[in-house]
Amino acid sequence: MQRRSKDTFESWLVGELLLVVLLAVATAIFFSSESLRSTYELPEGRLVLDTTVVLAATIVAVLAGIRFSVEGRPLDLLLAAGFSVAAAGTLAFAVLPVIDGDPQGPVAAWGAILARVLAATMIALAPVAPGQRLAARGRALALTGIVLLATLIMLWIVLGEIDLGITGFEEGGDAVRSFELSVALAALSLLALIAAVGFALRYRSQREDLDSWLAFGATLTLFAELHYVVTPDLSTDFVTQGDFLRVLAYGILLVGVWRAISFAEFGRAVAEERARVAREIHDGLAQYLFAVSTHTSMLEAGTPLAEALPKLKQAAQAAQQEARFAVLALSSASGNAPFDAALRRYVEFLTSDGVLDVELDIDADMQIAPDEQIEIFRIVQEGLANVRKHAGAGRADVNIGQRGGRRVVQIRDDGVGIEDESNGAPAGQGLKNMRLRADAIGADLFVRSAPRRGTTVIVVLRG
Repeated sequence: MQRRSKDTFESWLVGELLLVVLLAVATAIFFSSESLRSTYELPEGRLVLDTTVVLAATIVAVLAGIRFSVEGRPLDLLLAAGFSVAAAGTLAFAVLPVIDGDPQGPVAAWGAILARVLAATMIALAPVAPGQRLAARGRALALTGIVLLATLIMLWIVLGEIDLGITGFEEGGDAVRSFELSVALAALSLLALIAAVGFALRYRSQREDLDSWLAFGATLTLFAELHYVVTPDLSTDFVTQGDFLRVLAYGILLVGVWRAISFAEFGRAVAEERARVAREIHDGLAQYLFAVSTHTSMLEAGTPLAEALPKLKQAAQAAQQEARFAVLALSSASGNAPFDAALRRYVEFLTSDGVLDVELDIDADMQIAPDEQIEIFRIVQEGLANVRKHAGAGRADVNIGQRGGRRVVQIRDDGVGIEDESNGAPAGQGLKNMRLRADAIGADLFVRSAPRRGTTVIVVLRG
C-alpha cells in the first residue's frame, strides 16, 4: 500500500512539473515578446469571463462548505471562505459596476484587487490549517459568512472615503502602472505560489486527492497572476491571457472539489453502513453468542446434556444466521451485485430457516437510479428484519413496481401490527431508520397498521 501511494505521488509530481515547465516556457515567450503582451478591448468578453469566475468560485465555495459540514475540517472552512470572497468581490467590484456599460472606477478596481488578495490569503493559509475537526460546523459557517460580508462592506466604505488617486490609465489612454498596483499584483503571485507549494506538500504527506487538484489550480493561478504583473492594461474593458488562465484554474478547482465532496459523501455512507451493521451485530449476533457461552457454562456446571444441548444448538444456529445477515448486508449493499439479484439473495438468506415466508415481486421495467437502489435495498432489509424480529408474522410480501404512474415500494406482513411506533421499541426505531433512508432519496414513506391486522409500509419514490 505504501509503495502504491508513493507511485501515485510520483506520477502526480511528474504531471505537476510538466505543467510548470509548459507554463513557464509559455510565460517566458510572453515576457520576451512585447507584441504578445497586448490586450484585447472586449468589454463584453471580459464581462463574460468575470461572470464565469463568479459562478465557478461560488460553486467551489458551496462544495467546500458542504465538505466542511460533512467532515468539519478548518481547511475546508478556509477554502469556502476564500472562494466566497473571490466570488463576492468579483461580483461587487468587477461585474455589477460595468453591467450597464459604465466604465469601472478606481474604487471598484481597487476593491476587486483587494478582495482577490484577501481571498488568496485565506486559500494560501488552508494547507497549514490545524487538522482538528470542529464540532459546531453550522455555527462556524454562519459566523464566517457574517465576518466576510462585513469585511467586504467595510472595504467598499473605506475605498469610497479615501482619495485613491490611483488608476490603471491616464485620460489620454496611455497605460500607467502605479507602484501600489504592482505590489498588489506581486502579492497575488506570491500567495498563489505559497498555495501551490502548500497543497503539494500536503498531498505528499496525506495523499488526499483534493490537495493534488488544489495544487494544480494554484499553479495555473500563479501563472495567471504573473501575466497580470507584466500586462500593461488592467481594466474591465480589456481581456488578457491571464484572464483565460484564471478561468481555466477555476475549472480545475471545480473538478477537484466535486471529486472530494463525492468521496466525502461516500465515506459518510460507508460509516453509516458500518454503524448500522455494528448495531445489528450488537442487537443480534452478540446476544446469541452470549447465549452460546451461557449454555456452555451450564454444561460445564453439570446441567444434563439433554436439557442444555438443544438450547445450545438453537443459539448457535441463530448466531450463524445473524452472521450471514451481517456479511450479506455489507456485500450486497456495496453495489457488487445487481439490485434485484442482491435483494433476492437477501430474501433467500432471510427465509432459509423457514421462520418467515417472503414473496418478492420486482417490476423489471421499472427504472431505479443507483442512489435509489441502495436505499431501497436498505429499506426492504430493515422492513423485513422488523417483520422477522417484532411482528410475529408468518408471511411478508414485497412489491417493487409502478402504480398510477408512480414508482412504489411496498412491504406488507400478516403480523401483530404496530400499536405505537414512538414507544422506543426496536420496531419503532426501525421505522425511523426507514424514514431517514426514504428522505435521503426524496421519497415519501407511509405506514398502515392496526393491532393483530399486520403492517404495510409504502414508499413512493420521487418522479
